[in-house]
Amino acid sequence: MWRQLTSMRVALILLFMLSLAAIPGSLIPQTSENAFKVQTWKAAHKGLAPLYDKLQLFNVYSSVWFSAIYILLFISLAGCIIPRTWQFVGVLRAKPPAAPANLTRMPVYAAWRTDADPEAAVAVAQRLLRKRRFRAHVSGGAVAAEKGYLREVGNLLFHLSLFALLAGFAWASLASGQGGKLVVEGDGFSNTMTQLDDFSGSAFYTSQDLDPFGFKLDGFTDEYQTSGSQIGQAREFSAHIRYWQGDDPTKLKAGQISVNNPLDIGGSKVFLIGHGYAPVVTIRDGSGKVVYHDAVPFLPQDSNLTSTGVVKVGDYGHTDGKKVQLGFSGFFLPTAPANFDANTGPRSLFPGDAAPALVLTAYAGDLGTDSGLPQNVYQLDMSHLTQMVQDGQPAKAKLTPGQAWALPDNYGSITFDGYKKWATFSVSHRPGNSVALTGAVLAIAGLVGSLFVQRRRIWVRAVATPDGRTLVELAGLSRSESAKIAEELAELAVDLQDDAPALEDDAPADDESEPTDAVSAPVDETKE
Repeated sequence: MWRQLTSMRVALILLFMLSLAAIPGSLIPQTSENAFKVQTWKAAHKGLAPLYDKLQLFNVYSSVWFSAIYILLFISLAGCIIPRTWQFVGVLRAKPPAAPANLTRMPVYAAWRTDADPEAAVAVAQRLLRKRRFRAHVSGGAVAAEKGYLREVGNLLFHLSLFALLAGFAWASLASGQGGKLVVEGDGFSNTMTQLDDFSGSAFYTSQDLDPFGFKLDGFTDEYQTSGSQIGQAREFSAHIRYWQGDDPTKLKAGQISVNNPLDIGGSKVFLIGHGYAPVVTIRDGSGKVVYHDAVPFLPQDSNLTSTGVVKVGDYGHTDGKKVQLGFSGFFLPTAPANFDANTGPRSLFPGDAAPALVLTAYAGDLGTDSGLPQNVYQLDMSHLTQMVQDGQPAKAKLTPGQAWALPDNYGSITFDGYKKWATFSVSHRPGNSVALTGAVLAIAGLVGSLFVQRRRIWVRAVATPDGRTLVELAGLSRSESAKIAEELAELAVDLQDDAPALEDDAPADDESEPTDAVSAPVDETKE
């Protein structure tokens, strides 16, 4: 079982399984990345949400099944790397293998006769090979040389880097934390548990470890393509902030957060992940007293930022001796059409604020906010609410900035004062990212080395012949099919003949074991 788990085949299978297991994390919103989007997705897919929760598809990278594959891959890689590393260390400590008895059987071979001394020819060959960065030594009257160890180094580097990459992701999962916050223009934020909309910690990072900082959102810039085939496409999203770090919120620094340009502060990064509109409404009771005034974030539903939301007035007052609460639900349209389509309902025509409008429906009754149970701030609990009726029809109104709507039954009025922009930010603390990035870069470098570096051996033998001459033999062997070994052997032969020149009247010897002068590649190849 252990041998199977630590085999390269199983490691590759586990790596493939891990890549498949990561696919849902890229298709389904993840709580660790954007809890705000997860809640929106659950609200839009109420039937699938419970099943996805059971399968841990909103937390793929910390799920049991993903972690199981992850741990098995760790063990498999460790079992592959350790023995190969020791084997490679043994190869580095050992000398290149001595020259075979019959060099003519090598895939690449060359020979000639010369008047040079055999020992001198061998010494020159050793010097030339070392100059070419071969590991060379003399054994039995021949030079044995080897080159291309970087191929195995690259192979080991790739596996070690892959191990480091996985370790970086594991450390990021164990010591990371992430929180989300929606901030309306003009409001501020402090990186504390009480002010975060959501927070997901880890085993070694809790709410007690949050970096002390905060910022105020002074403004938000969004620009869109206004013509052509890409009309409505985003061109710029930027949040203009003033931030502080530490315990003194008076020491402010100006900053800007945009897409792919987070605020790096302390050990955390603040990312801009979303934006939208917050209608500003004022609600008065029947006597004209202001009972509610605030900017209410509405959530975008499409690319044109057709947004939905609710207004909850829990402190409206009493009617006929009974406490009454008001609720409003509806749409905010940045660019409203002149008339609504009866089939599609209110829809914005453009994401920019060219013709803003607020479409509302009014309710009265009990919002359920006093029950002590948690509520979705973007939805109304309709169980104890009654829709208002005006002129025999459900009370509805379309308002433009500055316009007021007189509510029926002396419930007062609601005024659409205007709107602000809001932005959602993700505060991320992931200490293992640098380790993972370094591992990824080194893995690519190791892969390149293992693919393009060739390990090869060359032998040079010089022996005295019965006629008093010297026979010089060169042979080469490569572990991959490549013409490079033949080119290197030919270049070595040319350089070696400067000190051991071939005889002009040299001819093939009668002995079949003596080769010709040419570099050859016989059909009968001897594998190493």
